[in-house]
Amino acid sequence: MTPWPLLTLPTLILFVFSGATSSMSAAADPEFQLLWPQGAPQATGEKDSDRPGMWIYPAGEKSNGAAVIICPGGGYAVHATDHEGVQPARYFNSIGVTAFVLRYRLAPYRHPVPLLDAQRAIRYVRHHAEKFQIDPNRIGIMGFSAGGHLTSTAVTHFDSGLAAAEDPIDRFSCRPDFGILGYPVVSFIAEYSHRGSARNLLGENASDEQLRNLSNELQVTRETPPVFLFHTSEDTGVPPEHSLAFYAACHKVGVPAELHIYQQGPHGVGLAFEHPALQNWINAAGTWLRQNALLAGGERQEVKGTISRNGQPVKWGSIALKPKNPNAPVGWAMVVGGKFTIPRTAGPLLGDHEAVLTDMGAVAPAPTTDGAVVLPVTLPLKITTESNEFQLDFRE
Repeated sequence: MTPWPLLTLPTLILFVFSGATSSMSAAADPEFQLLWPQGAPQATGEKDSDRPGMWIYPAGEKSNGAAVIICPGGGYAVHATDHEGVQPARYFNSIGVTAFVLRYRLAPYRHPVPLLDAQRAIRYVRHHAEKFQIDPNRIGIMGFSAGGHLTSTAVTHFDSGLAAAEDPIDRFSCRPDFGILGYPVVSFIAEYSHRGSARNLLGENASDEQLRNLSNELQVTRETPPVFLFHTSEDTGVPPEHSLAFYAACHKVGVPAELHIYQQGPHGVGLAFEHPALQNWINAAGTWLRQNALLAGGERQEVKGTISRNGQPVKWGSIALKPKNPNAPVGWAMVVGGKFTIPRTAGPLLGDHEAVLTDMGAVAPAPTTDGAVVLPVTLPLKITTESNEFQLDFRE
């Protein structure tokens, strides 16, 4: 098992880290909710370790309707609940995301028990979406290390629920709407596999079939939800090849995915407070959520048109459509020969926007006279369900 730092948080500490868009402040003790109040399936006792549940961290007045279930790491042997649970939850609260820190069952429980707990958590949150004031279509799962393996399992092993189930929670889908994986264990069969996690999850005598089924780089399909991954090159506990393999599998079948690998940092860094580079990963994850329209509900729209500057077509540049809603994604595209297209998959949501033009001069073998210029003038745009084709002339 890989060691992690021992961190404790006084109740009212204010976290501030450079590069962050918002501060994170501790609040009152979170509510804890059992996933199966009458007893979990396959439970072998009545201790806390036999009773999976979640600590609930509501986003409060900042809530934008998104939610994330966080799976702390610990090699399927312990829970690193503070720096891989509470601290990320506080960050997500700061950007309006309601967070749930999962207490899933560990060894000697074997697969599929931890997965059943994660799937139940997703179903539970979706079933109680109105109570938690969240959008049932914007519920994700996140995990670190072995919790990242559980997350990679949850985003590749899911079902749509059982309509005839006696328990109404079981009627809901357990497919997450997104996944965030921090230095995750992914493979149990590669030369870089994490044998400790595999042993704790499957036992000493796991079959090749079991190992392959939970080597989740092999289980990615087009139905896998969008994923964000981060890792470090210096991680020797769980090498970055795990994240590389999962990203490659997503890219191969067209699953939206983003991967960040930082040069420095050992295994178990959590939010990496005060590291000039590595601390930025959590803000990158927040931006990724925004740009994937997961912090604001609605339908994305295709936008296209022509771009001129003082009546002359812009030869080479970019256009950004900045929404008034700070949680909504920014529509962005290159401008080539005076034309641009933002596809629906990356397009803006409905509503008022501000168009910002960057003129990057000409594509020429010699330097241009003006270089890249962000124009000081902007144009108002309203994105609707009708045709969003515009002729934009930026006049200075």
